[in-house]
Amino acid sequence: MGLLNLLSANPVAFLIIALALVFSLTVHEFAHAWVADRLGDSTPRRYGRVTLNPLKHLDPFGTLLLLIAGFGFARPVPINPNNLGRWGTFWVAAAGPISNLLLALITALLMRVFAGNGLAISILGIVLGINVVLAVFNLIPIPLLDGSRILGALVPSLGRSLAQFEAQPFSFLIVMAFIYLARGPIGNIIASVQNWVERTVGV
Repeated sequence: MGLLNLLSANPVAFLIIALALVFSLTVHEFAHAWVADRLGDSTPRRYGRVTLNPLKHLDPFGTLLLLIAGFGFARPVPINPNNLGRWGTFWVAAAGPISNLLLALITALLMRVFAGNGLAISILGIVLGINVVLAVFNLIPIPLLDGSRILGALVPSLGRSLAQFEAQPFSFLIVMAFIYLARGPIGNIIASVQNWVERTVGV
């Protein structure tokens, strides 16, 4: 369900979820850019992506899709793998999901701190859930997602095939179809990871 369906029913919930999504997606993309910059690739900096300004990271079509379909994306951070090497590329790809997992753990810790505040718990619960979804979802090893770039760095020959597939105009539709068909197993993994986060922090 897209966020637009929630707008008329519960505007406050819509605003909270929208802000949490923007914040989480921004941190995710910033993490990619920051790690690439630290590892010697100035490409993200030249494109103004080493920033927490959400306007630099949000994609118009991805944001519209998020509002309508409940699934969207931010603008990919441009990098030059030649400046990073195999393992640099690996860490840049992994930085986004890692940042969301860290945000989930921090949010769970804050839920312990604000245990007596119902409103804070509700908001933090939304942030926690969104970041677990982003972390797990982006680790799926299929083209257009960080998982495929992580896999490509670990297995360079496979990485070239994944990159060629990603360049095809129909790749987005195939990935969307896969995600829709695999939504059950993906949902189970997301629930398991969220349970692990909450148990780790003791929520």
